[in-house]
Amino acid sequence: MAGRIPQTFIDDLLNRLDIVDIVDSRVKLKKTGRNYSACCPFHQEKTPSFTVSPDKQFYYCFGCGASGNALGFVMDFDHLDFPTAVDSLASLVGLEVPREQHSQKRGPDHSPLYELMTKANAFYNEQLIKAADAPRAIQYLKQRGLDGQTCKRFGIGFAPPGWDNLKNHLAENQEKEEQLVKTGMLVEKEETKSRYDRFRDRIMFPIHDTRGRIIAFGGRVLGDAKPKYLNSPESPIFHKGRELYGLYEAKKHNRHLERIVVVEGYMDVVALAQQGINNAVATLGTATTLEHIQRLFKTVSEIVFCFDGDDAGKRAAWRALESTLAHMKDGNQARFLFLPQGEDPDSMVRQEGADAFLERIKTGALSLDTFLFQELSDGIDLNTMDGRSRLATDAQPHLHKIPDGLFKQMLMQKLSDITGLNTDTLESYLNKKGEPEPVAEPAYDNYSVPAEADYYPDAHYKPDVVQSHQPQTRSFERRPFFKENHEQPAPAPLKVGRSIYAIRHLLCNPELATDVKAINELEGDEHPDTQLLIALIKTLQEQPKLPTIALIAQWHGTRNGSRLQEIASLQLGHQPNNQEFHEAIERIRDKVQELEHRQATHSLKQTFSQKKPDQIDSAQRDVLKALLEKQKKKLGIKPANTAAKK
Repeated sequence: MAGRIPQTFIDDLLNRLDIVDIVDSRVKLKKTGRNYSACCPFHQEKTPSFTVSPDKQFYYCFGCGASGNALGFVMDFDHLDFPTAVDSLASLVGLEVPREQHSQKRGPDHSPLYELMTKANAFYNEQLIKAADAPRAIQYLKQRGLDGQTCKRFGIGFAPPGWDNLKNHLAENQEKEEQLVKTGMLVEKEETKSRYDRFRDRIMFPIHDTRGRIIAFGGRVLGDAKPKYLNSPESPIFHKGRELYGLYEAKKHNRHLERIVVVEGYMDVVALAQQGINNAVATLGTATTLEHIQRLFKTVSEIVFCFDGDDAGKRAAWRALESTLAHMKDGNQARFLFLPQGEDPDSMVRQEGADAFLERIKTGALSLDTFLFQELSDGIDLNTMDGRSRLATDAQPHLHKIPDGLFKQMLMQKLSDITGLNTDTLESYLNKKGEPEPVAEPAYDNYSVPAEADYYPDAHYKPDVVQSHQPQTRSFERRPFFKENHEQPAPAPLKVGRSIYAIRHLLCNPELATDVKAINELEGDEHPDTQLLIALIKTLQEQPKLPTIALIAQWHGTRNGSRLQEIASLQLGHQPNNQEFHEAIERIRDKVQELEHRQATHSLKQTFSQKKPDQIDSAQRDVLKALLEKQKKKLGIKPANTAAKK
């Protein structure tokens, strides 16, 4: 059923559930004082650092930072999207998930397109049995070593020869025909506007999204015609850079995958599954992207890239490595397997069998660091000083992409061993070279206000007291909600500005939002933290009794959700301090007014600079007069005594 799930239902659902029961059904918990603990299911560890709080209905890992409520845990552990996770939890307490049929939609309704793709797949499945050329298609699949059960599992079908088979079957009216064009199933000739089937005389592979909906197709010719593979084009429901063929099937087969093998073609994925290797996926005619890697590491901790051993395979592997670096946080692993020239996973696994192929992965796949330095060293004489210097220089942009942590430190040590430079020298040089250009996303941590008056060092700090005229930077250590002592490396400090201070108080004391007036006056501050603060205040004013867990849950899985969890872990006290909270709000309001004043003054100056005094009208003079009076008031200059002048 289409439609948005009401937030009130989600809140009620979370209130009916006990996070301890939800987590314990998947990870065995042990009672430790008021809380429960276990080894974290989201990263490998020997000592338990994963804590579940029944009081706060919240989980937190001191090792990897994973945190959230029962809904977030099910999404991350079971690899479910938000609606599916809600359905799963609702079934536990016997609730039917309502949908807001008449609420404003967040985006266009693509359900007719999904329905059409499902019908197209049914048509191709039927043609594999009934079409005149079906025996030829079946014979091809048998030659590739595929049996009926594997074909059924992957929904493999057949697009028979002909220009309008699918069109005649599904284009019942003009609207349906337009939808088939929109999904790329029909091609429209620009000159004549005539339309015909995109896929003809091909083995058809349906491509599913994470929810199991068919969003596109890939077609493979039966002979040697070109192109060998043909994919659906980009459409409102299909984006090549995000999707991976076989990922839905792999997760459906095993909910607790530990490793995924990335190959180059559909037939490789299906052939490996035929031999019992059910954890392979393939990109869809594109190089491996950052979004692919992000999605894979959300599912597993180890990725093995499997490519041909020729130059093209090496280039594809290098592009995959470059996309992987930014996601190589501690606990993630990437390896690269190169097959003998002329072989692919399909031919290899049929030759040597599944056990030998898995052994090949185990013993023959190169670790990321080995492949990285092997490729960077290619053509460089490391016996010379200038050669070792060049390697250090070439490695710099790649090392900068890797998140700080033990893995990055070990890479630095390995580079030190190769070049003979100590790690301090390398680190100093690499830092001096500067970091690469950031990804164009709102970056919270790149924003800071250096003046001391912009920070609240503790709960007793008074915003109107400036203790020093020298710019300083104060910070709080990030600390978890729970107070058990676990010796963990201290994370980077989080700078606490006005907005963060106010957000932290709201999370602990939501009732503070009730008295905030004129919220629109804060909107001139475009910083992401201030915009998040405004959204929190509006939500709490609409739902004053909303618990903190439900509040954070509204942004789960988003950048704002991660930010809220980060701010929630700050140790700033839990007692409400109405005065300091409202002082923080007023400081933001003052900042916005100052900004607006500067902009108005600048605009007026620009106008006056282009006009003679006699060209300035009375309205503009009034604006100027008002700005001057405002500036005098700000500087404490009293207005002249009009009576004295008389």
